[in-house]
Amino acid sequence: MTDGGKGNRLAGETSPYLLQHAHNPVDWYPWGDEALGRARELGRPIFLSIGYSACHWCHVMERESFEDPQTAELMNGLFVNIKVDREERPDLDDIYMKAVTMLRGHGGWPMSVFLTPELQPFFGGTYFPPSPRHGSPSFSDVLLSIADAWEHKRESVVEQAGELTRAIVEEGQQDARAPLPESVLDDSVTALSRAFDPRHGGFGPAPKFPHAGDIRIMLRHHLRSGRNQPLRMAEFTLERMMRGGLYDQLGGGFHRYSTDERWCIPHFEKMLYDNAQLIPALLEAHLATGRDDFAQCAAQSCRWVLREMITPEGGFASTQDADSEGVEGKFFAWTPAQLSEVLGEELGAQAAAYYDVTQAGNFEHGMSALWRPRDDEDVAKQLNISVETLRECMAEARGKLLVAREPRVRPDTDDKVLCGWNGMMIGALAMADQVLGEPGVLESARTAARYVLDGMRTGDGHLHATARAGRAHLTAGFDDYVFMVQGLLDLYEADFDASWVEEAVRLSKIVDAEFWDADRGGYFTTVEGDEQLIARLKSTHDGALPSGAGVHALNLLRLFELTGDTAHLDRARAGMEAQGAMLTRFPRAFSHMLMAVDFLQSGPRAVVVGGEVGSDDTRALLSAVRGRFLPQRVVALAHDNANTQVLPLLEQRGGTDDGARAFVCRNSTCSLPVSDADALLSELARV
Repeated sequence: MTDGGKGNRLAGETSPYLLQHAHNPVDWYPWGDEALGRARELGRPIFLSIGYSACHWCHVMERESFEDPQTAELMNGLFVNIKVDREERPDLDDIYMKAVTMLRGHGGWPMSVFLTPELQPFFGGTYFPPSPRHGSPSFSDVLLSIADAWEHKRESVVEQAGELTRAIVEEGQQDARAPLPESVLDDSVTALSRAFDPRHGGFGPAPKFPHAGDIRIMLRHHLRSGRNQPLRMAEFTLERMMRGGLYDQLGGGFHRYSTDERWCIPHFEKMLYDNAQLIPALLEAHLATGRDDFAQCAAQSCRWVLREMITPEGGFASTQDADSEGVEGKFFAWTPAQLSEVLGEELGAQAAAYYDVTQAGNFEHGMSALWRPRDDEDVAKQLNISVETLRECMAEARGKLLVAREPRVRPDTDDKVLCGWNGMMIGALAMADQVLGEPGVLESARTAARYVLDGMRTGDGHLHATARAGRAHLTAGFDDYVFMVQGLLDLYEADFDASWVEEAVRLSKIVDAEFWDADRGGYFTTVEGDEQLIARLKSTHDGALPSGAGVHALNLLRLFELTGDTAHLDRARAGMEAQGAMLTRFPRAFSHMLMAVDFLQSGPRAVVVGGEVGSDDTRALLSAVRGRFLPQRVVALAHDNANTQVLPLLEQRGGTDDGARAFVCRNSTCSLPVSDADALLSELARV
């Protein structure tokens, strides 16, 4: 209950999104026994509002409706009102987003759902305006209409809610098991090629999202088939995203999506998970093409993470808002006059031409999002300078503009630490260390991993989903576990500390015990027995986040190569076949699962380097492997203190008095050792 400035029931939560609403006049409850019991006690429907702290339209609806005393009075008198952070509770978001999509044909945030006291949805939508607009009723009219239906047509409402709930439950019980056809990888190329935008890059129309998994599977298709078309699509898409307003041209890091087909105007929020996916895509594209601009973009994005996204505890923050001072994109946009004020007339004019900043602007209020629609050669020709001079000038301009941008009112950062998203970024930074040797990234990844494993775990080894301000809580879901396993395996391949593999094995055992569907195969997203959930759904296709099932299939294949435990291989194959029917029908939606399929079908290599940690000859052999685009492999280091119990493939494969050596193993058979980088590369090419 709201009380004299103390706030409502959200005031005791850790989520910045929930805390944003803690002083609304709405009598908000967090999701939990108190709220659900109150709804049953009063016989009232529940108004469930789901959003996240960086959501622009969530802020708008709060200002217009949730801060309005008259609207709050209606809500408090007619409903039990529950506010949920979708990033903390993806299980609830998934269930009720399915309901909204079934009801409206589309979903989004803020998500507004009305439930019976038994938690069954019967009406829903997204943003509702304070007054009727563009065919949408006002939020107050919706509240009154729902309350009237509950009062006078309750039987019909409950019946509709039951039907909708049954449809959601049945979706989680589908049996999609089927053998994978040999053509499934080729079918993926065909499906993605049909969706490819040859003019602007990307897959599908606007709004365009940076589907990093699609880029990474296309790179693998190129490697597998030798065809150039998949490589061209991946390369062109990354180039256009990297040059677009989707990418923060000054500070590094990618925004969430582009509102237009050209990648020019983004939705300006920055999500940890997007960048955790795009950094590996850029690194792999760099390895596949040799292009330094991909490596530079990956490095700049890592620097953004280290500069702006590390919490005091050492974890990674979740998001940065789209808005500052209540205006979307204000922190990031520029006018020609602002450029000249910072850079002077000549350099300011050059920067305006380079970043396409015009008097009319490409965004709102005469402002422009910085982007690079033209090739450097064309801009240099217009300015009558050399390309080298242009690039030197723009390096100077970027530095000055970044400094000048700092005093602006910054978008808020949601500093809660999400287990799964941290796992993804741990893996991305570990990969940046392997490929680029980028300073600081490995230690930041290690620190975050230790924080999750030490500070976000229960006494029996289970993970918490979220932590902030010294409090870790909420039961971790399937994605939390498998994204952490992925990050730990990437960490091992960066620093060769076998404890990361031990932890990955422990977490994988929990996944098998608590999320595997023994009847139909596949993985549930939640543990069994949660009475507050009306359905137990599965992780299937890729969305904004990778499919957890796809990520874990690859985790298990890597664990098999590292540990030799065939149980990992068997479960990986079963997990793939659990989605076989869906993979066959919709290969475009399963790029991460197909990365696991590609890994298995290619005949993966286990590369064992034997030598002293940090020695020149050991580094030379590791660099040879890490500098080649060969994603279907694992790398292990047999040094003096290597743990051969956890990693039996290291047994008797250490270095010798003559120096470091390397073995390339496939199908449990290893080559004769080689001792120089060229010989190792030849062995990798031959196997």
